[in-house]
Amino acid sequence: MSYHSPERTTWPNYLRGASFTDMTETSRVAKKPVLMGAGGRVISQTVDGGTKSEYGDKVANENALALAYMSELEYKLYDALRKPGISVQRAGTDVVIILVRDAIMELNVADISADGADTLKIISKILNKYDATFIEIAGYTDAMRDKHASAALSNDMASRTAVYLTQHGIIPQRLFIVGRGAARPIAAQDDIGRLTNRRVEIRVAPVR
Repeated sequence: MSYHSPERTTWPNYLRGASFTDMTETSRVAKKPVLMGAGGRVISQTVDGGTKSEYGDKVANENALALAYMSELEYKLYDALRKPGISVQRAGTDVVIILVRDAIMELNVADISADGADTLKIISKILNKYDATFIEIAGYTDAMRDKHASAALSNDMASRTAVYLTQHGIIPQRLFIVGRGAARPIAAQDDIGRLTNRRVEIRVAPVR
């Protein structure tokens, strides 16, 4: 069954509470009270205590809990997302899902494809279970001549993906949304590399 994003004029309703900025350490600290006020949780509230940690060392305890929690999340995502154009990677305690544009978007239309909707539904389901996390959704393009068009396209991809996630249970207070244009390419800017550089990255970080 095909999926169509809601009208753009309604997007602010879905994304109220999201932050339209990079997910830095400072921005996470500032957003934590907002998340908690919306019913969010921290890592220590989700773990059953099965992870061994050093008695009395709060920082070491939290690091051990976060590492165990995010390792389990990484495995769940990796196991569920074995599809072309999709990869799951670790970056410290964070988990990064890389979604090549053609794997989740229509080829010639600015909308999420049927296959993309299936993929994002899987991601939503897992991230709803592992909810003691912040989520950064970043859109990227290839090297376009028009930088304004590049910024607009990358913002559209990120926001469209974020709207889908909120439609499927992700509270917007967990979200950071940013369009980075042609910044941070992960492949050469040749014909093949351009297809890889057009992408959405979902970075998931523990809330401590």
